Amino acid sequence: MTAFSETMRAVRLHGPGDVRVESVEVPSPVANGQVRLRMRSVGICGSDLHHYREGSTGGNAPDSPLVLGHEIAAEVPPESADTLGLEAGTLVAVDPAHPCRRCEWCERGHPNLCPHVEFKGVEAHRGGLTEYLMAYPDEIIPVPKSFDADTTALLEPLGVAIHALDLAKLRVMDTVAVLGAGPIGLLCAQVAQAVGAGSCYVVDPLEYRTEMAADLGADAVATDLSAIEEWTSGRGVDVVIEATNDPKGIGDALHSVRIGGDVVLVGIPEGNEHILTASTARRKGATVKWSRRMGHVYPRAIRMVQSGRVAIDPLITHRFPLSESPEALALQSRYDDGVIKAAVYQEAGL
Repeated sequence: MTAFSETMRAVRLHGPGDVRVESVEVPSPVANGQVRLRMRSVGICGSDLHHYREGSTGGNAPDSPLVLGHEIAAEVPPESADTLGLEAGTLVAVDPAHPCRRCEWCERGHPNLCPHVEFKGVEAHRGGLTEYLMAYPDEIIPVPKSFDADTTALLEPLGVAIHALDLAKLRVMDTVAVLGAGPIGLLCAQVAQAVGAGSCYVVDPLEYRTEMAADLGADAVATDLSAIEEWTSGRGVDVVIEATNDPKGIGDALHSVRIGGDVVLVGIPEGNEHILTASTARRKGATVKWSRRMGHVYPRAIRMVQSGRVAIDPLITHRFPLSESPEALALQSRYDDGVIKAAVYQEAGL
């Protein structure tokens, strides 16, 4: 496909489990302050799976078919090069969030909480599972020449992990438990160690995921939550990063944290509900924070990868061409074939 074709492929979600590769109109080179990019790689995120299984991430289901995908690597096509001041073919990360920058929360320094944000892959804002996408110039981040498209796409979930650890306010040598060894949990564990955790423990019910956590440097891993009591002699850890899709995750986190400790909730629970035992939460007196996406963290994410402080390439265990995106979503939703993360790429020559 050339940049001048009238139509392109887009992967559209029509309802839970109903994903179709369809033909849509190619966006204009410039429109509403945005410029056109060519998709290179898109990671399948846990929130994409919530849309896939439940139709939304807890809000209202979209009224029209939704193009998913917010972990995006793209390249600058010739028609956008001059506008962006970048060479054609430049590989870029795309920040999926475009906050208003005018509301109270943006002005307070929390653009990730902007209620007016335009976020790719949610509601009316087309995501990256398409051949061409539109992005505002300030969302477009050139990456080092050593980065490939998959690494570039994973800068977004790494940014989520960095934001979660910012919220945790980890002190040097604090003990940390990460509940959930999906991509976000595995990144949170690595970032925690990079910023000074004394010990980092990872718990996940799937053994192949805990094995990945161990390979990436976790101090101890287990498939059962009771291991945390054993590792800490009943004290609990200083900080818990909860990165599961389990409604009981918040209760597990409060059970595992020490008295007066800190909990950061990163995961999105299935069914849009948290379940906890009130007496445990009350008696622990823990500080609980909900992590919402991320702020301006791409520069730090890039430096963490460049410095080797985190390894993100092992997280992509499966790759699918754009035409097989429905299979990518189905596989990751089933936790089949040892999948950690599936990435969708655009075939060469299109």
